[in-house]
Amino acid sequence: MMELTINGQVYQFNFGMGFLREANKIKNPNAKTTDKNYGSRFLISGVIDGDPETLVDVLDLANKGQEPRVTKAALDAYIDDPETNIDQLFEDTLDFLRKANATRKLVTKMEEAFAKLQEINQKIAEQ
Repeated sequence: MMELTINGQVYQFNFGMGFLREANKIKNPNAKTTDKNYGSRFLISGVIDGDPETLVDVLDLANKGQEPRVTKAALDAYIDDPETNIDQLFEDTLDFLRKANATRKLVTKMEEAFAKLQEINQKIAEQ
């Protein structure tokens, strides 16, 4: 379980099956099929890519069912706060996604694919 202290209040974030199910409800508007729920892949790729809006969505879903409940406005303000180390927040979130049983394998596969894509892009850039 991940914890963040925002405005003196401690919030807990769980990246378990509940998170995965809620994340998979998110649909990709560009998808040609709706046979499978791939929302978790889009959210995790957004965190890997460093998208702060996606980070807020991920943290909001991971806090669902927890008490106290954090608001998206509080998460936005936390990210906007110059005292917040946003790079560390991304890394901490990815670390918890890497460790949670429900998301570990998915994150590993996505990070491997991302690394291969970076290698290909590097080779293209060197040509």
